[in-house]
Amino acid sequence: IQYDLDDLFERGFRTKNGSIRTPQSIQSYATLATIIFQTNQNEQHGGQAIPAFDFFMAEGVRKTFRKHLKTLTEFYIEVEGKEPGTEALKKIEEKAYAMTRKDTHQAMEGFIHNLNTMHSRGGNQVVFSSINYGTDTSPEGRMVIRNVLLATEAGLGNGETPIFPIQIFRVKEGVNYNPGEPNYDLFKLAIRCSAKRLFPNFSFVDAPFNLQYYKEGHPETEIAYMGCRTRVFEDRWGEKTSIARGNLSFSTINIVKLAIECMGIEDEKQRIDMFFAKLDNILDITAKQLDERFQFQKTAMAKQFPLLMKYLWVGAENLKPEETIESVINHGTLGIGFIGLAECLVALIGKHHGESEKAQELGLKIVTYMRDRANEFSEQYHHNYSILATPAEGLSGKFTKKDRKQFGVIPGVTDRDYYTNSNHVPVYYKCTALKKAQVEAPYHDLTRGGHIFYVEIDGDATHNPSVIESVVDMMDKYNMGYGSVNHNRNRCLDCGYENADANLEVCPKCGSHHIDKLQRITGYLVGTTDRWNSG
Repeated sequence: IQYDLDDLFERGFRTKNGSIRTPQSIQSYATLATIIFQTNQNEQHGGQAIPAFDFFMAEGVRKTFRKHLKTLTEFYIEVEGKEPGTEALKKIEEKAYAMTRKDTHQAMEGFIHNLNTMHSRGGNQVVFSSINYGTDTSPEGRMVIRNVLLATEAGLGNGETPIFPIQIFRVKEGVNYNPGEPNYDLFKLAIRCSAKRLFPNFSFVDAPFNLQYYKEGHPETEIAYMGCRTRVFEDRWGEKTSIARGNLSFSTINIVKLAIECMGIEDEKQRIDMFFAKLDNILDITAKQLDERFQFQKTAMAKQFPLLMKYLWVGAENLKPEETIESVINHGTLGIGFIGLAECLVALIGKHHGESEKAQELGLKIVTYMRDRANEFSEQYHHNYSILATPAEGLSGKFTKKDRKQFGVIPGVTDRDYYTNSNHVPVYYKCTALKKAQVEAPYHDLTRGGHIFYVEIDGDATHNPSVIESVVDMMDKYNMGYGSVNHNRNRCLDCGYENADANLEVCPKCGSHHIDKLQRITGYLVGTTDRWNSG
């Protein structure tokens, strides 16, 4: 059914005084979530995430169950002419539960379908959306988690893998991580779903830099991530939470270029000292640039963002239409990103952090220095500065091309079409997943503006989901904040046949050459690389 979403929003969820009317069923909750996603996409740049999807949707499930319970009870009284006894009440509850479960599944199916078909006014693109879930142990919350996973596993239409929302399962010991815990069955289902659909990703509440804020029974204290890595939590000006906040801007530093400019210095200590001097200078410039951008952003008025700056950001409800948004957006973060730590280290000392312990020590020193300066900038400018492990969708090729033109081809530095994203071990360096985890894990604590750990596996994970689980265990063991497992998923566009053969060109079931080769690139699920740059 094609809705006029703006009209539906106005008629269905706003009262005469402009406030949002409380939805009365799980279908309404799911529909409202998609409408908010789409409407808000027209008021901001970048992606959005629902921080506690299971907790928020659970109230819709409760209302649905009560509605069915009431309707069935009234029907019984009308037919039988008396109040239901114990046995009758038991059957009514069972029937109401079954009806609620069906409604919840349909609501989650519709939610996922809508987010893969509804386009924003920004152009021919679906809304960039993410949802976090996994820790609500109530019957209603569990029903939401189970059915969003089942709907994702089933896929869209002819078995197509949903591209959005990016789904993030929150792992928490005592809640869902070990046998016997309330949501352990849902954790296992999440593993199975990820083995087939690449989602959900996994976040870790028990990572020390996340756990320090956690309070049992308070979902607002549980970490939430957005998209391929964005993390928003710490706030100098209010409650530390991911709810009702966001990242305002981020700028990425080309630390590879800084290192290349120091390569002519023969003495290694002097070379590294010169690099840090250059880094120090560019950090000052970046912090100033972000503050100047904030000074412009803060001049916008609340009425320019009728949803975002009235309902969604912390403190927005207190703004008058003609007031500026400064007090609200200063709860957000300003991110200082970096690209190419691996190539930077090769330029400085000849090896990257995946192949040398000495390089790893220097890499951690560099990112720690950036983290410490970000804390200083927070004091200096009175904003929430943080360090981001940049995903570099465009910069991975852009910076490299510029540096190669200026400095020529430098082996191990500018001799490829890309610089390695942030602090990752280079994809061209072959090592075990364990080695990769040991190297990358310490950077998660330093990059609280956003981080992720990826592992690429061969073969068909659907037949061996325990491989996914072993990687998740490894992420948890090494105190990572957020991670995901990548593997090939091929689907015949004519008959729906799926497998994981990276070389598949012809469908073995129907002979079709129309093969969709799904892969994950910097967090996005895509079936073709035609629209991406060479980097």
